Amino acid sequence: MGKKLNPVVRLSKLKLEGYSNGRSYESKDAGVAESLELTRLGCGYAVVPPGKTGCPFHVHHAEDEMFVILSGSGEYRFGKKKYQVKAGDVLGAPIGGPEYAHQLWNTGDKPLKYLAISSKSEMEICEYPDTKKIGFYGNNAGGGKRFRHITRDGMSLEYDDGDKDV
Repeated sequence: MGKKLNPVVRLSKLKLEGYSNGRSYESKDAGVAESLELTRLGCGYAVVPPGKTGCPFHVHHAEDEMFVILSGSGEYRFGKKKYQVKAGDVLGAPIGGPEYAHQLWNTGDKPLKYLAISSKSEMEICEYPDTKKIGFYGNNAGGGKRFRHITRDGMSLEYDDGDKDV
């Protein structure tokens, strides 16, 4: 028989995995939803150091997203506006086009800690307006990625490109 689910997760006990890329991107993250064996609700715990962000400016086409700021302060870029945020704030990122693109930066002098909560879909498309990228993601029920492809807007192949005549 499998291991018994513990329905309580203590954020302080989660194993954080580090990510960093270039000068802008750095975070330590842990899957909360996966720890609770949730399959239709996503939730991650993120810790972002001062002056950094955890991800590029992007918008989801299949999953709503919400952030709950636990500690620290930052700037929430949403569409063409920027909002100053701090502990106790809840941020929304609905499904939509570039006007709903979002990115959270730590502009404070302490780590920015937050929960990123999302609906879960089997397939997700993300648009990255700053770099004109489009990402296609297939999610499995356990939360891991089973398919990932990123391209640039405007790149296109014909349906039968590369296929041999039969």
